[in-house]
Amino acid sequence: MGILRQVVGLGPQWPTIDPFLFCAHHLDHYPAGTGSLGPEPALLSGRDIGQDFAGHDGWNMYHGDVVPGFPQHPHRGFETVSFVRQGLIDHADSLGATARFGRGDVQWMTAGRGIVHAEMFPLLDREHPNPLELFQIWLNLPADDKLVEPHFSMLWSADIPTVGSADSTQVTLIAGALDDTQPPNPPPNSWAGRPESAVAIWHGEMRPGSEWVLPPAANDEIVRTLYLFAGGPLQVDDESIPAASGAVLSSATASPTLRAGHEGASWMLLQGRPIAEPVAQYGPFVMNTEDEIRQAFADYQRTQFGGWPWPSDAPHHGPDRSRFAVHADGREEVGR
Repeated sequence: MGILRQVVGLGPQWPTIDPFLFCAHHLDHYPAGTGSLGPEPALLSGRDIGQDFAGHDGWNMYHGDVVPGFPQHPHRGFETVSFVRQGLIDHADSLGATARFGRGDVQWMTAGRGIVHAEMFPLLDREHPNPLELFQIWLNLPADDKLVEPHFSMLWSADIPTVGSADSTQVTLIAGALDDTQPPNPPPNSWAGRPESAVAIWHGEMRPGSEWVLPPAANDEIVRTLYLFAGGPLQVDDESIPAASGAVLSSATASPTLRAGHEGASWMLLQGRPIAEPVAQYGPFVMNTEDEIRQAFADYQRTQFGGWPWPSDAPHHGPDRSRFAVHADGREEVGR
């Protein structure tokens, strides 16, 4: 067997392997915004609001009817890791936390026993396009932690380390150390916070013709998947990942050489030791059994996971505010 065990084409939602549930890649070429932080109303004609990836004209409203994005919706039993390459996201949640982040920032949210949040994509530039590129990775939680207290953390771009050089290969470490370089800690109770999980989330940018040696993982219980989402093809030793494709590596302890073609390569590596528990998923809830899914719906209908403290289902933070976060305990941060 070669280094590539399986190769699949990529769409807007990438298939993943335990402990990951999936990765959504949002790439929206939004037009200039209006005073309401959305597109011109005439551009909404004929759009089917609620279709997540219709792709009409290269951008989506998702579930927003003025500002694009996802108004309030619940989650339970897993984590979301949201990495923004371009654009900004306005966050609000049922804990009372709120934030505006993007341009290299990561928001890591543990839904745990239940949280409601909104993710809106404000179009702040009224003269020029407002591109948005977001990767939202769903990371499972083991049964022991599915009902932990919900929590969200901001990993600001200035605090997320990058190794390598801009004229060859740069690797951004969202989770998982690379040699002696450590990324920020994940939230409390995250599966990624357990040393045995071996979770790594690395984003690589390779210049045309550059090479980089992927260091080995600790053992072959760990699963590695490499997603080539821009550029390509990408040579992995003597095999090749075509453009817009993902590949499961046959060995995590191998140390293959990656070689970018004449268009360069942008990739994401997801790595982790499987949780190896049953997964029952229905929409925004991920548990271990169907009975637990039914209980999640019943709990949400009864409690609304604490209720929604904001006057709008789709709150945004206006045209002028820069990157910030206010946590549920009142602690404030300024984007770095």
